[in-house]
Amino acid sequence: MQNWLLPEYIQDMLPAEAWRVERMRAQLLDMLRKSGYQLVSPPLLEYAESLLIAGSADMDLRTFKLVDQLSGRTLALRADITPQVARIDAHVLNRQGVARLCYAGSVLHTQPAGLNRTRELLQIGAELYGHAGIESDLEIQQLMLQALKLIGVQDVHLDLGHVGVFGALVKYAQIDKQLENDLFAAMQSKDSTTLKALVVALNKEVRDALLVLPGLYGSCEEVLLRAQTQLPDYPGIKAALADLHAVSAKLAQSVSRISIDLADLRGYHYHSGMVFAAYHAGSHDAIALGGRYDDLGKSFGRARPATGFSMDLRQLYRLLPAISEQPGIRAPYFDDVALAAEIAKQREAGEMVVVNLPGSENFACELQCNRELVLRDGLWCVEANNEHC
Repeated sequence: MQNWLLPEYIQDMLPAEAWRVERMRAQLLDMLRKSGYQLVSPPLLEYAESLLIAGSADMDLRTFKLVDQLSGRTLALRADITPQVARIDAHVLNRQGVARLCYAGSVLHTQPAGLNRTRELLQIGAELYGHAGIESDLEIQQLMLQALKLIGVQDVHLDLGHVGVFGALVKYAQIDKQLENDLFAAMQSKDSTTLKALVVALNKEVRDALLVLPGLYGSCEEVLLRAQTQLPDYPGIKAALADLHAVSAKLAQSVSRISIDLADLRGYHYHSGMVFAAYHAGSHDAIALGGRYDDLGKSFGRARPATGFSMDLRQLYRLLPAISEQPGIRAPYFDDVALAAEIAKQREAGEMVVVNLPGSENFACELQCNRELVLRDGLWCVEANNEHC
């Protein structure tokens, strides 16, 4: 096998993508900094038990594992940075009150996350800890939409859900863990036939509610109206619908379209409240997603209210129109203090200056240069298109 080949769904980032992704990363981190989010940078590798979310078979399947040659323990390459940030908040920082944290780094998946996706994502996101109210859900979702707008992603469709609806039905009916997992799988795939078979032994109120849940998706007003009449009046369900109504009304003007899907249980095994995802016509998969996960910190000894979002910069890059790089300035290779000073001046002003190395003068510049530094009357100046400056 040729040693220059990469594994399937693993790709290099070439200059055009690498530079633009890096600019996007810097823009977004600066926006998060200005919003009060502090940057953390967890390691790529940790003990497996720290990275694997309890009960999440999906996370377990996505995670690469290996044996530590020093300790003999099982290590894992992170498939998601959120559990690491939860660990930092719960055990390392150990702050009281609200904590806002952000991050940017690579994550690895054993399988591609979606169509035409890489197994190495460049994940960036923000997490808000220590506040259980709808205000923090709203802050995180607004921040996600601002981030997409900042890098040039337009016409975003926002999809809202709430795992508390399904959770309230499971809790009220005292459904055992195995049946809960089977219902979850059927609900996610909207498999009505399997769902009907699974709910046969449940009481009529819960059975009817679970059967109607997969159909409760679409425009916010319609779904909420149907949910209020077709779902039981349990406190957990009432609270979830009230939150969805408040958030959808607040964000309606910030997106091209907003909808609700009450059967979307993405991340159900660690999410505890409202979940959300942003979609774009240029992608088959969600381009950003997140939700509330109040219990995730429990495995690190400190459960805290928490909500956050994340996105993959490499996926977002593919949605943006191509842009031409600003042409640069070509400079001769010459041992001259004045030339060196002029090159430094131009670079300080933001210009790209490429010095021709000896012997390369007759070859095309590897980068686009539409101007050059020339010596005129004892002064180095920039000429464009062979015109004197």
